[in-house]
Amino acid sequence: MAKFKLDEIDHQILDMLIDNTRIPFTDIAKKLLISAGTVHVRVKKMEEAGIIKGSSLTLDYKKLGYSFIAYVGVFLQNTSQTKFVLERINQIPYVTVAHITTGKFNIFCKIRAKDTMHAKDIIFMLDDIEGVYRTETMISLEESINDKKRLMHTIFNEL
Repeated sequence: MAKFKLDEIDHQILDMLIDNTRIPFTDIAKKLLISAGTVHVRVKKMEEAGIIKGSSLTLDYKKLGYSFIAYVGVFLQNTSQTKFVLERINQIPYVTVAHITTGKFNIFCKIRAKDTMHAKDIIFMLDDIEGVYRTETMISLEESINDKKRLMHTIFNEL
């Protein structure tokens, strides 16, 4: 597959969509002094090229009662059990991210919980999965950086 070339207009469209995935194409068009049809066509091309993979909703988990974040490193008895264990982890809705990793852990997870007692229950669920040898947990005291835009601007400048 050929590399899709983004121009400055594409960058600006993506920039606005990163800020607000629900922004109407007509608003983007007005700000960029182009037609809404042009915005639609460009977004469609970026979707077809796989650059845009949908849109997402950002929730304030604290306001929903899930302010506790922890990272759990999972040690497996055998790496051949990775797929099986990931399928079981995927059944735990409080595990919001899971990575297969190199180094100390076989799998590294991010969990969201209501409080420490709830986090303990989630960690015990992970520990109880067949093939998990043990886990190691790190509690997040504060999420200090979570900024997709900085990376996007860097990528755009490198293109």
